[in-house]
Amino acid sequence: MALIVQKYGGTSVGSLDRIRNVAARIKRTRDEGNQVVAVVSAMSGVTDGLIKMAKELSETPTEREMDVLLATGEQQSIALVAMALNELGVEAASITGRQAGIHTTGSHTRGRILNLDPSLMKEFLDAGKTLVVAGFQGVTPDGMIHTLGRGGSDLTAIAVAASIKADVCQILTDVDGVYTCDPRVVKNARKLPEISYDEMLEMASSGSKVMQSRSVEFAKKFGVIFEVRSSLNDNPGTLVLEEHPTMENVVIRGISIERSQARVTITGIPDEPGMSGIILGALADAEINLDMIVSNIAHDFRARHSFTMHSSDLGRAQAALKPVLAELAPDASIETEAGIAKLSAVGIGMRSHSGVASTMFKALGDKNINIGMISTSEIKIAVTVDEVHIEDAARAVHDAFHLDRQPG
Repeated sequence: MALIVQKYGGTSVGSLDRIRNVAARIKRTRDEGNQVVAVVSAMSGVTDGLIKMAKELSETPTEREMDVLLATGEQQSIALVAMALNELGVEAASITGRQAGIHTTGSHTRGRILNLDPSLMKEFLDAGKTLVVAGFQGVTPDGMIHTLGRGGSDLTAIAVAASIKADVCQILTDVDGVYTCDPRVVKNARKLPEISYDEMLEMASSGSKVMQSRSVEFAKKFGVIFEVRSSLNDNPGTLVLEEHPTMENVVIRGISIERSQARVTITGIPDEPGMSGIILGALADAEINLDMIVSNIAHDFRARHSFTMHSSDLGRAQAALKPVLAELAPDASIETEAGIAKLSAVGIGMRSHSGVASTMFKALGDKNINIGMISTSEIKIAVTVDEVHIEDAARAVHDAFHLDRQPG
């Protein structure tokens, strides 16, 4: 008997018929002799509807009350899934994040998992019950309801799998695995049978919507092997696991794109120790996540900093920077550029193969696509391009590395 954690997203439980399908799938897994813990998101559209109602009552609803409100979406789902299971003759119990022992820390609406106490879950499992756990939520040290932000249900599933020492964690969603690129953009994209944690992390942080990076980080930290697969069929998905030697035979594993990016460039900053820390600290205090960062010294011995972020953060970034620069460097100027996108090529094979950058840049040059900023890591090369060219850029690089072909 295997202990399996299955995570179902909002689309998978988006209607009563789909909830019945999820219950039937869980029953099939049970009938094969397995124990099941299902982690469930709110029904598709429910969270957006709750946010809309809150905004109609208050332009700036308090984050504490938003946590209380948004947590009800998952509680609705788990109760309905448990009812559907019981109707099929499967003894099931729904439990909230708090009851599942998910203890959290951090700001409201952006919680981080502190630790887990699986005692109640183990009691239910020992009694032979199937568990349906609310994703996306936990409880603060002082007992307050706390939501986990974007990707919170995936994170819940990985954390639950780690805490109860599950044999398998399946992330069941509306896609059937991780592809070499978004198949809606690159028609000949290929589903990957496996991918390393590090590659998945880079792809997630570079725009891949399959998994949020913090869920992958948690899985890597606790050694949770998980599979991304479709909730609509029984086809094998993509295993995400620790790197093994043969993985380096594949130079590039996949291409990610991230739209709606913006660039901020600050010029005229004194080249003095501590300046970068103060500037980036102001952005951190405003809770703005930066991506690519490039710094250099101009011919006048003044520093120049450029960084990218999501375009929705551009206004807040300018507001955070202006008072700091007015005090530190009155002559400094801020330049901004929206309408850009990021293209990333990811693969652990870069460590042992040369010529990756030249192949990528030549492919873009041949399509007359200009490159803006460039950022690299040990297993990733990322560039910015005009957003209108991002799909052509993705197809060009995908073709240049022959990612449509199964590695031989």
